[in-house]
Formats: sequence, C-alpha cells, structure tokens
Amino acid sequence: MPEPPTGTSAQRAQAHGRHANHHSYHDGAQVDGYVDDPYHRVRRAVAARLVAEGVTGGGPVLELGCGSRGMLDPAALPGPLLLADMAEAALGTARRAAGGRVLPVCLDATRELPFRAGSFAGLLAGELIEHVYDPLALLRECHRVLAPDGLLVLTTPNLAPVQDRLAFLAGRAPRQVDPLHPYLWLHIRPFTASLLRRTLRRAGFAPLAIRSNEVGWRLPGGRWVTSRWLARAAPGLGGSLICAARRRGAPPPPRNRA
Repeated sequence: MPEPPTGTSAQRAQAHGRHANHHSYHDGAQVDGYVDDPYHRVRRAVAARLVAEGVTGGGPVLELGCGSRGMLDPAALPGPLLLADMAEAALGTARRAAGGRVLPVCLDATRELPFRAGSFAGLLAGELIEHVYDPLALLRECHRVLAPDGLLVLTTPNLAPVQDRLAFLAGRAPRQVDPLHPYLWLHIRPFTASLLRRTLRRAGFAPLAIRSNEVGWRLPGGRWVTSRWLARAAPGLGGSLICAARRRGAPPPPRNRA
C-alpha cells in the first residue's frame, strides 16, 4: 500500500480536512440529525455489542471521535470509559448524555494520541477513519495505545454496497466518492471490506470479524428495501462496515518517505 506524501502539501491537506470536519460537526447538530435513523441505530448497536463482548480485563475503553452521541454504555463495560473528540461542544453534549459517568478528552485524531502506550483494553472509532488523510497513521496510533490483545472496533461506510457495485458497471460513481453530496464529500478515504482488512493488518492488527447493518436497495420511487439477513450473510455488500480486530505484536515501521 503506498504511503501518503509528507511535507507541506500533506500538512495543508490534513489541516484543511480538520477545518472542514470541525465546521460540519462542531456542535453535534448534524450527528443528532441522523443517529436515530434505523440504518445508524443498527450500525451503532452492532459496534457497541462487539466492544462489550470482546473487551477483556477491566482496563479502560476509549471511544475516539464520539461526537455528540457516544455509542457505548458505560454500565456495559468492565472498566471506565473515555470519550474523545476534537469538537468541545459536541464532546460536552456526549458527556452530559452519559450522565457524567465518563471522562471527556478533547483531542485531534489526526495527531499523536495523548495517551501512553498500552493504556486501553478497547478502542471504538465510529465513522472516523474515512475522514482522515492518513488512516494508516491513525490505526498505528490506535495500536500503540491499546494493551496487548486489546480490541479495536471501527465502523465506516462501505465503498462497495450491492447497489453501488451495479451502478459502477453502468458508469455511475459510488456515493462515497461524490464531491457534491451534502456530507459525503468529507469522506476522503473510503474502504471496501477487503481493503479495510489489509489496512488493519498493515497497522499490526488481526481482523476478527466484519459485520454490516443492512443490505439496501433504493427503488425507483425513492423507497429503500433493506435486509438484515443479507447483511449477516454477506457483510461486504452492506451499507456500513463494522470491524473488530485484535492488537498483535508491533506494527511494521513506516516506510522511508522521500
């Protein structure tokens, strides 16, 4: 997998991405507008279940990029929960929604995470990896702050759901790379299931499972027909990818960059 360029151009691109995402998500209003939709309720529930069932020991869990509506229930975890986001207003809303039972941390996920190595038993990153310029660097930081055998769960929109696969054959671009979409234009690093597994392995993780929320098909009149059964049988065709992976060993060192 080629490494992204470094230097001034990469820094400018990353700074532009931070500014654009902060502008859209700073107060949580956009997140509040969609998380109660059945599509996202299922995605969030599957991710939360993978964390609750997969975290071992009583160490703390970090939810990275929590926005204004964290996905995890502190009562369902064996250890303390930290919520992290770069938007202070959204982070405050998430803390209040959790009843003050969490520790909020304001941070920028595109930079080095402000935690010591091996700090967490589990880490959840929901709808975050597609927003960052260098997802491999983010995953390596997740690997660093997880304890040995720590659990990473992440969710990201699928670049290749069933309808977009057929649309691509007809010459139409997948939704996830549409620069004119009202919010998908912020998704700069879309993933398929196979690419997500490859990237996780490159960062030192062992993928455990890929899940999805639903396989959907938009009818000519605009109505969606969805199937949870198909999502369980063929998650690579679903709308959202929900992946669990274990931290294994040390990640390969970054390649030398010109």
